[in-house]
Amino acid sequence: MPHRPWILGCIDCERRYAAEEVRYRCECGATLEVRHDWTTRRALLDLGPSVFDQRRLSREAIDRSGVWRFRELVLPLAGSEVITKPEGNTNLYCSDRLAAYTGSAGLSLKHEGENPTGSFKDRGMTVAISVACALGFARVACASTGNTSASMAAYAAQAGIEAYVFIPEGKIAYGKLAQSLAYGARTIQIEGDFDLAMKLVEEVCRADSIYLVNSLNPYRIEGQKAIGLELLQDLGWRLPDWIVLPGGNLGNSSALLKGLFELREIGWLDRLPRVAVIQAAGANPLYTAFHNRTTLQPLAQAETLATAIKIGNPVSWKKSLRGLLATHGLVEQVSDQEILDAKAQVDAAGIGAEPASCATVAGVRKLIASGTIRPDERVCGILTGHLLKDPDLTIAYHQSTALGVTSNFANPPVRAEASLAGVRRWLRR
Repeated sequence: MPHRPWILGCIDCERRYAAEEVRYRCECGATLEVRHDWTTRRALLDLGPSVFDQRRLSREAIDRSGVWRFRELVLPLAGSEVITKPEGNTNLYCSDRLAAYTGSAGLSLKHEGENPTGSFKDRGMTVAISVACALGFARVACASTGNTSASMAAYAAQAGIEAYVFIPEGKIAYGKLAQSLAYGARTIQIEGDFDLAMKLVEEVCRADSIYLVNSLNPYRIEGQKAIGLELLQDLGWRLPDWIVLPGGNLGNSSALLKGLFELREIGWLDRLPRVAVIQAAGANPLYTAFHNRTTLQPLAQAETLATAIKIGNPVSWKKSLRGLLATHGLVEQVSDQEILDAKAQVDAAGIGAEPASCATVAGVRKLIASGTIRPDERVCGILTGHLLKDPDLTIAYHQSTALGVTSNFANPPVRAEASLAGVRRWLRR
């Protein structure tokens, strides 16, 4: 890869590394982030957001992408280097039903489950796979509870490179695993949880020259910044009061916050919205660290039915916590009961999302009830994955068989006689 106008910098110490160096952690062990040289892009950035609005009307794939349309702010690769589906361009939904359920009159939901493989991971993956190819890698790998592996497998297949998935055995939603298998990734089941799979995939990638594409990879974070960029574009470049999103491995919140800081750095924002990260109560290490003002203590075992955020040792916690503290943001936790009841409402509104996504809506409801968010404030929530990512849990909820949860909004199938009279009797009930 030729010289690039950015470097990799440690989030803990002053060490810096060239963009061409394949590295995910600093020598001190901390994670890295991409640091841009904005002077090389000054002329274009001085034009303001209108340049991105114009690209939205383009027929070029790189401009139609909801990531690469913002390439000067994300990563200025050449068009020939970009692997895109294209991703992004997800919708922003408002719902009277959800406004009533949460108590937030100004609630809107950006649905990242409308990305090509059904989750927000595609935004980061298009950048990570493009960089992998630019660096000359022919193999990529990740640890995953489902969404990351599905995205990696699809983009690797498009790029013509091999993909390897490390999964915690028996502890993921098989609707997501089906995508990885279908796209041709080789799947390796690990006897242990996600955190053990993550540790192992790091070791394998380092030993065998395989490119790692988990959110530990700083280029994944650059792609995921585009969620916030596109959200602002959806809003006519007007800031909401709050942005609320789920927290698992915390790459998404880290990316969102990094993007907001950079927009302020280049002079496009004079203030920042408050950001709230919502964790499942059984997988809440960031919540505990935030409220105790301590370093993060990994959980020995994370427990939640929302498998996409069932992570006890998130690799991006320092980036996320640093950004939240700097923006007067916060972390809240919600129970599986609250998550699945919120999911039932999101689904019944005709929007639909996977369980982890609906931690967002459960969190908004809780923060409104506590008075932290005012009912009249403009709140934008992020839904991270598609309804069909975890159909088994959806069916279990509506059949009142979900473990440890009361199905307060169940809509079970009913039985009727196989006759016109039998069906009409049921309809009259």
